[in-house]
Amino acid sequence: MRSAERCPQRSCRERGRGRNSRKRETVGSSNMEDDVSLKFRQQLLLIDENLVSEDVAALKFLCTDLLPFRKLEGVKSAVDIFQLLMAEEYLNEEDTFLLAELLYRIKCHSLLNKLGYTKEKVQECLHEKGRVSPYRQMLYELSENITDEMLKDIIFLLQNCLPKRRITLSALELLILLEKQGLLTENNVQMLEEVCMNVSPDLLETVNCYKRAKVSLPQQENSVPVKESSLSHTGHIRVFSSPQETSIKPVNSNINDYKAANLLQWSPEMKLELSGEFSNIENESKKMTSYKMDGPQQRVCLVINNVNFERSLQERKGSCKDAEELRRVFTWLGLDVRTYTDLTAQEIKELMRTWQCWQDHKDRDCFICCILSHGESGAIYGKDEELVSIRMIMSHFTAKQCPQLAEKPKLFFIQACQGKDIQCPVYVEADAQIPDLSSMQQNISPSESIPEEADFLLGMATIDGYVSFRHVQQGTWYIQALCSKLQLLVPRGEDILSILTEVNEDVGRRVDRLGTKKQMPQPAYTLRRKFIFPIPRDPPPSQQH
Repeated sequence: MRSAERCPQRSCRERGRGRNSRKRETVGSSNMEDDVSLKFRQQLLLIDENLVSEDVAALKFLCTDLLPFRKLEGVKSAVDIFQLLMAEEYLNEEDTFLLAELLYRIKCHSLLNKLGYTKEKVQECLHEKGRVSPYRQMLYELSENITDEMLKDIIFLLQNCLPKRRITLSALELLILLEKQGLLTENNVQMLEEVCMNVSPDLLETVNCYKRAKVSLPQQENSVPVKESSLSHTGHIRVFSSPQETSIKPVNSNINDYKAANLLQWSPEMKLELSGEFSNIENESKKMTSYKMDGPQQRVCLVINNVNFERSLQERKGSCKDAEELRRVFTWLGLDVRTYTDLTAQEIKELMRTWQCWQDHKDRDCFICCILSHGESGAIYGKDEELVSIRMIMSHFTAKQCPQLAEKPKLFFIQACQGKDIQCPVYVEADAQIPDLSSMQQNISPSESIPEEADFLLGMATIDGYVSFRHVQQGTWYIQALCSKLQLLVPRGEDILSILTEVNEDVGRRVDRLGTKKQMPQPAYTLRRKFIFPIPRDPPPSQQH
């Protein structure tokens, strides 16, 4: 019995030894981790000791897209940057590639071996693991090539944009200041182009290289008519595509997330027909009857004009010129024009619900809505910089949601960017091949924003994925061309599709003064008949004095 009683005691001692053994293992493991962490931090200190103030400024600049401005402003040394990168989990002893990339970018190649890298090894990994954006690289390269004399000239040219107090700026500090003021963004380098053009052709070439890289896909450089056989077919909604040419102006957002969440899918019976042969459409339209346009009451046109935004999006200078021109032209066409300025996303939705429930639609023979704003693929921004789906806007006026407009034409004209890419002209010789357009099938077509029923038309200022061009004084190419062609062709009895074809032709021929930016609008429609405005009795506004 005594033997039996002693067994648990031995067992307890054995367990105690086991616990002590595990404790020693834990302490040993902790000591090893501390050793690794200490060695890693020693490496960072060695790197810091080999960097001068100019290097620290360069590291700060290259980290601008990764770390908050506020925190970067307090940086005094490279160690401060390393601490911030570690706090944001960009840098640790197991993954030092970002720091290796930064050292490579500022040409401190001799310090790479302290992280176990070589210049060649970093170059191999950049494609998959690089974190510094092409935009940030371009700006840094510019700063490296700006001499003191050039910097003086640039500051002189930009003196109206800079603080009135006299301050000494480095090239990097000047670029950061322009970014803070919203004058320079990833998708809007126009000011930079103009300055470089005046100061140095070499600097301008750096900017142009960046822009060419952004539009290097084949469909962005096609400047010949798109053939039907080049694109996918699926029938009743038609999208006009023609000379592929594009535009500028920025927006910052995660497009892919927004597409996935908000763009509705087609029902199985819906078919999509893409056509670049305008003559076929014209022949078909001649056989159609026209929508009834002799209702007893004045038709309504809404104009939503978002000019000012609450956070990072730039003021849309020149948009008021567009809104006023739309008001003049649609008033001349006999519509009651209601203009709304600077609406939030929620206010836009509430406005659509208000007009959806408007009982007087029953006495009107059409409904028109024009929206002028910044945008992304398939969506437009409210002034609060929240996105509103174009399809959601239009779906308020389907026959089910708005019975008073059933079988009546609903026209929507959207002046907004639909992405971040910029189209450039390409000069095609007679024996040149048409670029491969298969990748265009991945883009969101304007037809995907149209509700799955008849009697809708959506006129987009640009094709999906691209920005659109706006002159800060004269307004946008698209709206100005639309208003011009309405005044010219409505008195001739032309239908809306013929007019929009002329708008495509007009905008497609335009180019910025540097010859680098182009734009191509893209209408989509489910109209069943011709839409022809009644011919006004008065002369067009452009001919009135």
